Amino acid sequence: MNKAEEVLIALRRVIRATDIHSRYLAKTIGLTSPQILLLQTIEANKDKKISELAQQMSVSQSTATNILARLESRGLVRRQRSTDDKRKVHVSLTEQGRQILASAPIPLQDKFTVQFEQLQEWEQSMIISAIQRVASMMDATEIDASPLLHLGNIEDSASKESDKSA
Repeated sequence: MNKAEEVLIALRRVIRATDIHSRYLAKTIGLTSPQILLLQTIEANKDKKISELAQQMSVSQSTATNILARLESRGLVRRQRSTDDKRKVHVSLTEQGRQILASAPIPLQDKFTVQFEQLQEWEQSMIISAIQRVASMMDATEIDASPLLHLGNIEDSASKESDKSA
């Protein structure tokens, strides 16, 4: 096996690990990684606007709004218009949302982050440089991506691209 094949196999393993973890989350608690991250972000940032939550998550406002709508339809979050300013919408977790969040497995990106931060600074820099080079070699440097390890559908990516250009 040549070195290029070794790199492609490693990339495929990362993609598969992400897919397997996403399926595990869906099977065990019925949520995706972005949904869990939004619940965590809401809990940690009480009284923030949706645009601020989206920025904190590194996703577009429309993506955050879509995730929020799914969570609201399941009774995990509630949106409430501000009494002071009707343009502001406050988002909070319901009791059911808090319970699900408390029982949710640790998202894959959180596991990665803990282990990555334990590396020496030179190792972190080396990994960042190598991954950025691979992205460049695969013509992927202009693809909008958040730090979420989740396999979304193509419509989500397309809406994020159109949000950037708007």
